[in-house]
Amino acid sequence: MSDPEEVEIESTEEIEEPEFAKPVGEEMAEDTSMEDAVNAFKKTFDDKELTEDQRAEYDKKIKEMETREIIDMDPVHEIIEIPLDGKGKIAIGPPNLTRFEKARILGARALQLSQGAPPFISIPADARTSLDIALKELDDFAIPIVIKRRLPNGDYQNIPIDYFN
Repeated sequence: MSDPEEVEIESTEEIEEPEFAKPVGEEMAEDTSMEDAVNAFKKTFDDKELTEDQRAEYDKKIKEMETREIIDMDPVHEIIEIPLDGKGKIAIGPPNLTRFEKARILGARALQLSQGAPPFISIPADARTSLDIALKELDDFAIPIVIKRRLPNGDYQNIPIDYFN
C-alpha cells in the first residue's frame, strides 16, 4: 500500500463561524432584523402605485413596525401547579377522562392485577380478565389515582380521579 497523498484545498472565500461558536465576550454584530423586516415589507409595495389613503396607511404600518419592541429572549417561566378550587373545577383539559388517560389507567391497573395486586372492589361474576376488573374499578372510581395534566408552558394540575364525570 502506498501513502495517501495529502491534498491542499485553496479557497478564496472566508468561512464565517456561526454566532454560537464564537467565544464568549467577543463583540456580536448589531441586530438588523427589524431593518430587514421593514425593507421586505417595502419591497412588496415597490411596484404598486398607491392612492393617498393607501400611502398614509402604508407609512403608518412602517412606523408601527419600526416602533415595535424587539424581544431577544423570553423571561424564564416559573412552573406552577394550578390548584383545584373547592368546587372541583378542572382548569386543564376536558371535564372527563380522555381516551388516552383511560387507556393508560386501565393498562397499568390490569398489569397490577395480573401480577397479583389485590382488587379494590369485589370481583364481578362476569369478569374473565384483569382488564374487566380494572374497567369495573374505573367505573366505580375505586382506583386511588391522580391524573397530572400539563400545559405547554409546564404548568400542571393534579386531578383526583373522583373529580371526573
